[in-house]
Amino acid sequence: MALPATMHTFDIDLSDVDRNVYETFSLKVARHPSETEEYLLTRVLAYCLEYKEGITFSKGLADPEDPPLSVRDLTGAITVWIEIGFPDAARVHKASKAAPRLAIYTHKEPRLLLRQWEGQRIHRAEAVELYEVDRALLSELTTHLDRRVKFTMSVSDRQLYIDIGGHTLHGTVERHPLA
Repeated sequence: MALPATMHTFDIDLSDVDRNVYETFSLKVARHPSETEEYLLTRVLAYCLEYKEGITFSKGLADPEDPPLSVRDLTGAITVWIEIGFPDAARVHKASKAAPRLAIYTHKEPRLLLRQWEGQRIHRAEAVELYEVDRALLSELTTHLDRRVKFTMSVSDRQLYIDIGGHTLHGTVERHPLA
């Protein structure tokens, strides 16, 4: 019998100075049994860093062709395709063709990902945004992961400051060029 997904609720107070976004929201996020804590937290942080009207999580494994996160306009068209983790070059190529903007947030070593993509065809590679989420920050966040999590996140110059459970955590989100 397959294990069910674990539901996590995140209550987030977001202050993103870089983009002038100041919001408070609650997310209910399903974590598949095969999904690592770091991957889950990368999805949540990417949601915060890309937060705007129309952002949604996909149905996950139920619809593997969809992006893990996307921003859609009022017609339902994808305006931002957001990948998480370690997508292969074929998926990145497809995503870059499917949306005007593609952002990838990884919790793994980006040099390995870039090496994997070398010599592969990627549509508009120069426009693809690859972001490395600070692994030390993710490691610290996993110690606070529970079924219900409340935190305040401030973003300034891609520096993240997270207040969670009386602790202040700090990390970066670094962009890596594909070309």
